Amino acid sequence: MEYRYLGTTNERVSVICLGTMTWGEQNTEAQAHEQMDYAVERGINFFDTAEMYPVPPRPETQGETERHIGSWLARRGKRDDIFLATKVSGPGVDHVRNGRPSFDGKGLREALDASLERMQTDYVDLYQLHWPERNANFFGRLGYTVDDDPVPPRIAETLEALGELVEAGRIRYIGLSNETPWGVMKFLQTAHERGLPRVVSVQNPYNLLNRTYEIGLAEVSHREQCGLLAYSPLGFGVLSGKYLGDQRPAGARLTEFTRFTRYLKEAGQAVTQRYVELARDHGLDPARMSLAYVNTRPFVTSNIIGATKMDQLKADIDSIEITLSNEVLEGIEAIHTDHPNPCP
Repeated sequence: MEYRYLGTTNERVSVICLGTMTWGEQNTEAQAHEQMDYAVERGINFFDTAEMYPVPPRPETQGETERHIGSWLARRGKRDDIFLATKVSGPGVDHVRNGRPSFDGKGLREALDASLERMQTDYVDLYQLHWPERNANFFGRLGYTVDDDPVPPRIAETLEALGELVEAGRIRYIGLSNETPWGVMKFLQTAHERGLPRVVSVQNPYNLLNRTYEIGLAEVSHREQCGLLAYSPLGFGVLSGKYLGDQRPAGARLTEFTRFTRYLKEAGQAVTQRYVELARDHGLDPARMSLAYVNTRPFVTSNIIGATKMDQLKADIDSIEITLSNEVLEGIEAIHTDHPNPCP
């Protein structure tokens, strides 16, 4: 396993991070434990979850993912061997915290209390704001309408509340998720001006079908030492090629949950076909090639993989051992130049 420093900290996290959003929905507690055991065996020290998980979010299952992590930690012990990240939900999920999730002091404390209880731990290593409270481009939203924000940006208030939790030893570092260049820079600027905790990471989507992070945010990550934690590196499994030709494998995520259409657009399928052909022309598994590309990006701190089956998990982790040839990299860039970001 390879490790990289998290932001400006001295923490070294594995380049492969184990994502958990299927646990409690598509995966049982026993399967979640099996995945965690195997990940640790392979050198992964970084787990990522969220108070909202599993996905798709439902009132009946909300928090189950963190509970599965908690029961594993209680059984295994050695909490300090694991770098544990979770996320606090922003507005818009009616069943989380009685439909009033917010990033004010009360909301953050309430959310953290519940997450710590579910995960049976006294602290979280990385606490992330799952998405902005303000109107912004996240979850694939295109265009921008100048509307009144449901909650005006209160970045200083949020950072002050997070700072109190850091001082109390309940969280160690803070991060953002589904953020924009303006948002990341505003958090960094406010922290600098007020002596508040500095954001150390940004968790946004990044894959061969959606490289929009490179426009603005990659430079922020590089120059501000605030690296990307890349989620959906396979575009919900689409880049494996298993959905090409309108195939819907039994038990697959996009077969089970038809609401997830972001990476199934006609343009995305056409480009996926080209990436799959490129991989196979060079004797590579398409999924591993796609993951290996993300692993090597200089602005990426960690690549968040997720799997419902152990063979998928093993193959995804194996991507860390793949070195892409110049010919493959040139082929990827040629496809991207012809069809940039078909699934933003």
